[in-house]
Amino acid sequence: MAGRFTPSTPSTPTTRTTVRGGHTAVPHGQGRPVGGGGKGRSWNPGTPVDLGLVLGPLRRGPGDPTFRTTPDGSVWRATRTPDGPATLRVAATPDGADAEAWGPGRDWLLENLPALLGAADDPAAFVPRHRLVHASHRRRPGLRLTRTGLVLESLIPTVLEQKVTADEAYRAWRRLVRQYGTPAPGPLAGELYVMPDARDWALIPSWDWHRAGVDMKRSSTIVRAARVAARLEEAAAMEPGPAAARLEAVPGIGPWTSAETLQRSNGAPDAVTTGDLHLPGIIGYALAGERDADDARMLELLAPYEGQRHRAARLVLLAGRTPPRRTPRMPRGDIGLL
Repeated sequence: MAGRFTPSTPSTPTTRTTVRGGHTAVPHGQGRPVGGGGKGRSWNPGTPVDLGLVLGPLRRGPGDPTFRTTPDGSVWRATRTPDGPATLRVAATPDGADAEAWGPGRDWLLENLPALLGAADDPAAFVPRHRLVHASHRRRPGLRLTRTGLVLESLIPTVLEQKVTADEAYRAWRRLVRQYGTPAPGPLAGELYVMPDARDWALIPSWDWHRAGVDMKRSSTIVRAARVAARLEEAAAMEPGPAAARLEAVPGIGPWTSAETLQRSNGAPDAVTTGDLHLPGIIGYALAGERDADDARMLELLAPYEGQRHRAARLVLLAGRTPPRRTPRMPRGDIGLL
């Protein structure tokens, strides 16, 4: 039937680049309701939902304590909603997705399920202009941009990723969420954790930031953001330009951090990431064979996708075509050992 597809893992090998593009492996299967006090909802847009592509960008490393996939094909998320902590389980169906939620924030999560699964996104607005982008787009008909409606849960792990390797940032996120968060409501309590609330982020002592490997610049940025969390959360309902300005009013939050946040919280299809160490070279090499491209050249190459530049960049990352390495990987550090 036209418009239908079976979500599958693309033939492109899973690498750091494809993972950054939002590729998360979700086992094939039909998740069954768990019950145990959970509340359910179905969303049926008429086509299957590729959970690995839609929700993949929300996962912060393989050991993310707020994100889990299970062998039955379910994706689990623990999050902090405006109504309180909640756990969500989502499983794909032939016509959409079934979901269950637990905790004080379960009604909020279920009400916002369509947006989380990309209902507010418009993939038809995207027109591929390069052969590689066209091929990547064709292989991934289920790519939709999630919109969580929650700013702080994307902002804080993004700040942790500033100027360090992904492994360092993931390690800090795991440690801080497990130490200062709370066990998630529902059947995976003790396995999933809800991140701390804004007040608890602001009260983390300096020595625990240090033990988690987070330097003073990043920890201070998170504390400043936590103190104005209510104002930052308002950005989820704003247009991308004003939303970015709202976030960047906090010292320590620049265009890189705001773009990476709004891609998730607002589902912003044009929020292209600038100021990144690797992305310009990847885009330049994939689209023009230019491994030394800078931000200006990357934006020039993405100009034909104005309004959809983030989606185009994701498709390039998912294609997995990267320039050959010329230097060693960025060394890993851990200030917690100092």
